[in-house]
Amino acid sequence: MSQYILRRLALVLPVLVGVSIVVFSMVRLIPGDPARVMAGEAASEEVVEMIRQQLGLNEHPVVQYWIFLKNLFRGDLGRSTLSRLPVLDEITAALPGTLQLAVASMVIATALGVTTGLLSAVRPNSWVDALSMFIALVGVSMPVFWLGLMLMLLFSLHLGWFPTAGHGTWRHLVLPSITLGLSSAAIIARMTRSSMLEVLRQDYVRTARAKGVPERGVVLRHAFRNALIPVVTVMGLQFGNLLGGAVLTETVFAWPGIGRLMVGAITARDYPVVQGAVLTVAVGFILINLLVDVLYAYIDPTIRYD
Repeated sequence: MSQYILRRLALVLPVLVGVSIVVFSMVRLIPGDPARVMAGEAASEEVVEMIRQQLGLNEHPVVQYWIFLKNLFRGDLGRSTLSRLPVLDEITAALPGTLQLAVASMVIATALGVTTGLLSAVRPNSWVDALSMFIALVGVSMPVFWLGLMLMLLFSLHLGWFPTAGHGTWRHLVLPSITLGLSSAAIIARMTRSSMLEVLRQDYVRTARAKGVPERGVVLRHAFRNALIPVVTVMGLQFGNLLGGAVLTETVFAWPGIGRLMVGAITARDYPVVQGAVLTVAVGFILINLLVDVLYAYIDPTIRYD
């Protein structure tokens, strides 16, 4: 297992280089001049040109990328063209907020999704199954920004239970985490139901029932663990999506995190911050996929990576 983990970690470097090339190219295709944004619309061309020279924007894109890559290998993501602060410091300050929101959303998504999927699988084609899958369909279909605004309208403005926006107490976390977690809960519920229905038809499940094992033991001890592989895969992908997909939620609820930082950087054409934020999310995806692969071996003893 340790050799497999080391091999997977060795692949992180080429993946990050590939991601950096894509991000470096895409941010420079965005219309607008960061030097003009920093100088202001009323600034003269001489001032704008001086800022371009200071930021190295007059260099050829290949030269700019080579400088960025050399700094990246030294752990230097550059300085923000807007605040002039180190990008690493800005990401370090914003990352805990995104992790807090993503973990809380994942807890909600897992609890709702797995429970709903189990109930639907245990009672297929019943009113419980139909209602659960209808709710899951609605959860997948609702746009995140619209759901966030509706929750804010109901629970903040009308009922006054939770703050409308901001960050500080657990009350500020409730509405953003529900908004971000409901869509993932719907996907997890559908996958749990599908996987459980397939496992419940297997011969060993019928054998367990024939031996007189209680239905709860059949479902939880025999069927559920064998149905976890695809569910854990979806949960890992959803957690990665929560890290990168918190942009709209953080913007709607004014939550300080990577997503909100990235939106501001894109608006200001702050190339170093955009590149650093995307690379951070990419590293998160890679580590989550590695964790999911490791969990496979603990869930199913027949899986070995040696």
